[in-house]
Amino acid sequence: MSFSSRPNHHVLIADDHMIVREGLKAVLQQEGFQVVGEASDGRAGVALCDKADPDVAILDIAMPMLNGIDAAREILKARPATKIVLLTMYAEESYVLAGLRAGITGYVLKSNAASNLVQAILAVAKGDIYLSPGVSRTVVQAYLSNAAAPPDPLSGREREVLQLIAEGKTMKEIGSVLGISPRTAETHRARIMYRLNIHDLAGLIRYAMEHGLSHHGRQGEGGAEPSRPDGLPDRQAARLGTEAQ
Repeated sequence: MSFSSRPNHHVLIADDHMIVREGLKAVLQQEGFQVVGEASDGRAGVALCDKADPDVAILDIAMPMLNGIDAAREILKARPATKIVLLTMYAEESYVLAGLRAGITGYVLKSNAASNLVQAILAVAKGDIYLSPGVSRTVVQAYLSNAAAPPDPLSGREREVLQLIAEGKTMKEIGSVLGISPRTAETHRARIMYRLNIHDLAGLIRYAMEHGLSHHGRQGEGGAEPSRPDGLPDRQAARLGTEAQ
């Protein structure tokens, strides 16, 4: 199909790297898509979806403020007709399955050619599921078989709080981002620690990194900061020292 005969799909891009957004925008416009918005973090992406009303939202997974999988949940809660494509470095089955269970219908690896993203947009726009070459088919089988997912110990709000904690935000800053009081943010942190059986901030940050809730957690995605020998980025390590005083 030539792009001149394609439907004029409206597309939103959310990625924390400007060079990635600009490159994607150029490719998509060249292919005949209309880019109706760009966001540099997950929370801005959710808000922009409400305003721009895209047919398809392309989300990075590892973004500040709100990761792509949780952003997808929020978008689909408010706009269930929007199609979501995750564009990421993560090929692990756990991320693909988490995305599918959140409601996304496209999963594209950044290591693939741009043509794969174009195919994904066209596929999800007509109601199909598109997974990049290189993504294990077993994850699709698990999803389609409705295999029971292990229950998430945290609520959606607690996941939001945990990501912001892992990004080095104070309770006051978290309260400002989420529209809650610092005391309520503290209550959420205490509940998170109880539910995860984690008793210090370093443990919370490591948990967030291991579960894709921190864009500092993986090399090659989301602009990870240099880490210390204890595995914590310098910014978080400095904060731990401050809070311990």
